[in-house]
Amino acid sequence: MSLFALSFPIIDPVAIEIGPIAIRWYGLAYVAGLLIGYVYAKSLCKKARLWAGNESAIQSIHIEDFLLWAGIGVILGGRLGFVLFYNPAFYFENPIEIFKIWNGGMAFHGGITGVIVAIFLYTRKKQLSFLSFCDVMAATAPFGLFFGRIANFINAELWGRVSDVPWAMVFPGAGAFPRHPSQLYEAALEGIILWLVIRFLTHHKKSFNRPGLTAGIFGIGYALSRIFVEFFREPDQQLGFLLGDFLTMGMLLSLPLFLGGLALIFFSKRETK
Repeated sequence: MSLFALSFPIIDPVAIEIGPIAIRWYGLAYVAGLLIGYVYAKSLCKKARLWAGNESAIQSIHIEDFLLWAGIGVILGGRLGFVLFYNPAFYFENPIEIFKIWNGGMAFHGGITGVIVAIFLYTRKKQLSFLSFCDVMAATAPFGLFFGRIANFINAELWGRVSDVPWAMVFPGAGAFPRHPSQLYEAALEGIILWLVIRFLTHHKKSFNRPGLTAGIFGIGYALSRIFVEFFREPDQQLGFLLGDFLTMGMLLSLPLFLGGLALIFFSKRETK
């Protein structure tokens, strides 16, 4: 084990406190992801060259309308996913804790399920293409993932496994040994790199012209990134490893996303604009 480790930058989880009102970085991360994603989604829909020179059927007003739907889907789905997949026994015994989302505890796989349900309901109501709307949302999702993982790092949660790499850190509450800053790995892979890949596809390969392709690439990209990082991330204490010292809940939940991404790519070949 290395004798040296980086010091964890202690940051107050509360960004702004006004009397009894406390605004946490965790909440600001979700707001930032939604708002930046909203602005980016509007810009994508306005660029006719991304849609084979034709104006997208998805207009700015649709993105504005859907912002609230997306927020509800992310919060409800993310929280319910965490409750059901990661710590059901605790929350069933303490149901009031389900509503304390400011203490952390959101699951991406639950959040994306909530957003997909919201997209289905919204596009059915507005008579828009479900797959095309999924594509636009997939192109903006990395923003939320990036800020969410940075918030995990600030909260000193979801840390990595014990390691002697030069950039390992001693996290508060994680014992005396340095660990992988796995939250930053996820922010880089799921946020920055995945966004760059999808931007290349949308801007240079015109992936929006094959409904479902962009969403499929996102599903595969996220699943592979998450499975890779799970080899460095400490499994949730209440769950541990699901199989030997290999399979984790994050890996297991990412498999359907990977398969769904493959199915969307296959289906997109048969779709016409």
